[in-house]
Amino acid sequence: MKCPYCSVDDDKVVDSRTISEGRAVRRRRECNGCQRRLTTYERMEEVTRLVVKKNQTRQEFSRTKVLDGLITACQKRPVSMEQMESVVDEVEKQIRERFDREVPSVFIGETVSEQLRELDPVAYVRFASVYQEFADVSQFLQELTSLMENRGLEKRETEKRETEDVL
Repeated sequence: MKCPYCSVDDDKVVDSRTISEGRAVRRRRECNGCQRRLTTYERMEEVTRLVVKKNQTRQEFSRTKVLDGLITACQKRPVSMEQMESVVDEVEKQIRERFDREVPSVFIGETVSEQLRELDPVAYVRFASVYQEFADVSQFLQELTSLMENRGLEKRETEKRETEDVL
């Protein structure tokens, strides 16, 4: 590999480790000409996946587009960038496991919704309102009621388990 600093085509690998759940390799290299260090990344070439939208048009899957939607939904919420990237990682993982070339946009929206529902209920409702195209306030209320009922059920189940553990 040609050194970006001195253009000598001679280097040695100083450190090598896997990253991104083993899907990439990060290498620290040292140029034998100028002794400067650089970092390279080796990734497997991904298969291009197309998103099939509701109107049957297709566009290339974009991690950035999913992340942008999450950033908008999580604005002014206690959700870190790391958590949002983790959601996108999970979406990509599920797409790789289930689809070869084309993935329905509905699958992406549902997967993000499931992840957000657990992560931050307010961000979930914000995302769902756009994804599910809420037409009026009654749809908001219906989703909020469902969310609150599920939270109440989860809380009662947790309290029941804690009581059983004490006995």
